[in-house]
Formats: sequence, structure tokens, C-alpha cells
Amino acid sequence: MLSNVKNIFKVEDLRNKLMFTFAMVAVYRFGASLRVPGIDSQAVSQLHEASNSQGALGFLNLFSGGAFGSFSIFALGIMPYITASIIMQVLGVVIPKLEQWQQEGAVGQRKITQWTRYLAIAIATLQGSGLTFIFGQGRGSAFFGAAAQAPDVVLLDPFMPRALLVIPSLVAGTALLMWIGELISQRGIGNGMSMMIFASVVSGLPYNYYSLLQSKKTITFIILVAVSVGILFAVVRIELGQRRIPVQFAKRVVGRRMYGGQNTYIPLKVNQAGVVPIIFASSVLLLPVLMSNMLGSTEGWRGSIAGFVNNYLVNSQNILYISIFFLLIIAFAYFYN
Repeated sequence: MLSNVKNIFKVEDLRNKLMFTFAMVAVYRFGASLRVPGIDSQAVSQLHEASNSQGALGFLNLFSGGAFGSFSIFALGIMPYITASIIMQVLGVVIPKLEQWQQEGAVGQRKITQWTRYLAIAIATLQGSGLTFIFGQGRGSAFFGAAAQAPDVVLLDPFMPRALLVIPSLVAGTALLMWIGELISQRGIGNGMSMMIFASVVSGLPYNYYSLLQSKKTITFIILVAVSVGILFAVVRIELGQRRIPVQFAKRVVGRRMYGGQNTYIPLKVNQAGVVPIIFASSVLLLPVLMSNMLGSTEGWRGSIAGFVNNYLVNSQNILYISIFFLLIIAFAYFYN
């Protein structure tokens, strides 16, 4: 196995692709630490101290590599692009023109990709404006699970001059991530978007492992590493798993020769939908949190709705949250397949 790893670096083309991928991931991780200009750093620290890192914040931080929690220029991550891609795939069933593009091969795919970029920028603008409004008005504590410990924390003061700087910064960050992802796909290894999602997910593992070692929980550390490797192995096996449908071609005679009769198969993936249902279900669960924050009231029916959302739809360990999340995943997986 070690010899195979050494051989990777002996091939110049493969070595260059690896180095380019690592460089782009490093740029991505560096940008995730650059806070958006105009944001109150002390207010962000106050929210972090009161945060429980669950629910909405946990999901957004997972796919942004902690960029959302620190409100960096990559706070939106590539979620707008993922959402735009899913929408374009769904619309391909409804809109004949998109369905025609899907059947035109590389030319049609370039057109779909271009429109996906436009839609992603539009979604990023809407999300960036919404988040800026929510946090600028002191209604973003629920995202951090800190509605009770740190209510009414304002990140933009004054709001309007800084909002005109924050929103373009968030949209530009998403556009830059799309460009980095496409560069990795063209000149690096693997799918660029998938590589950035992977980098975001594993970015917090070194700190978590180091914390376990510092607390002298050696057995827990060993068990956690073993479980992580086992889960990674199982996920790869399932993702690569396929059911082979046997196909036998009929024999035919051309002149004096007999052709055909070969046995082959049609490979059908076990997991056709991939992680799309999970991403879509998580996005749907974020909508009530967003709406409750926009209500902007803690009294009357608005306060009741906000209290229900904060108590049951923010905490990922709540049984209602888990049940709804489970049912949404099943529903989206059925629809996507």
C-alpha cells in the first residue's frame, strides 16, 4: 500500500493535480477564516460563547467548515450552488427546454451549468440578504442555539451602511467558491464541489481529536478513530455498491460469420440519490428557523411559534427533530430515485 502511495508522486501529471487540489483547498480554508468586513467581532464572540453548536448552526457550520459560525466571507458556503443544482435537476423533468439540454450531451450540459451559476448567484443574494437582515436586527441567536442565553445580539451596528458591504461580500464568497470548485474539477482530482464539502466536514476533526488527547481520554480517542474509519469504509462500500442486471445479446449471422451472444450487465447503483436527500431535508428544516427569526416578536402567537421552533426544531438531539429529519430523507430519496 505504501508503495502505491509513493508511485502516485512519481507520476508528474498526477502529482501536479494533487498539489493543485491541495493548494485550492488551502485557499478555501484560508478564506473561511476571513471575517466579513463590517461585522461586530465582539458580538460574534458573544454568540459563540452562548452557542450549543447544534441544529441549524451545526448543519451550516458542517458544510461551511466553521465559516458560518465566524461569519466569514465563505459563510454561505457552496449551499447556494448545491441548491441551484438540485432545482435545475428537478426542473429538467418539468421544463421541456431543460430536458432537451440534458439530452444534448456536452453542449447541453454547458448551458445547464451556466444557468446553474446564475441561479446560484440569485440564491446566494437572497440568502445573504436574509441572513444580513436577521443578524443585523438581532434575531440570529436561534441559529446559534443561544436564543435564551444571548438574545438580541446585533452583528451590524449601524445596519444600512454595513449591510451594503456585507451582502456583496457574502455573494462574492459564494461565487469564488464556485470558481474554485470548477478549477479543482478541471485541473485537480475528483469533483471540486465534493472535495470542498469533504474539506469542510473533516476540518473540525483534528481539533476534536486533539481535545480528546489533551483530556487524557485515550480509550475514547482510539474508539472514535476506529469508528470513524469504519464509517468511512462502510460509506465508500455503499456508495460504490451496484446491482448488476444481466443482459444477453442475441446472436446474429452476417454473411458466414456469427456475431453477438455476449453476456454483459447494466450497473445500477445501490444509492442512486447519494447525499442529496440529506442536504435537501436539512435545508427544509432550516426554513422554520429562518421564518421564526423574521417574525421578530417574543409575545403572542409569534412568540409561541418562535418558542416551538427554538425548543424542537433547532436542537438536533430532540426526538421530534430526528423524526421529521428521518421522514424528510425518506421522502426526498423516494422522489429523487
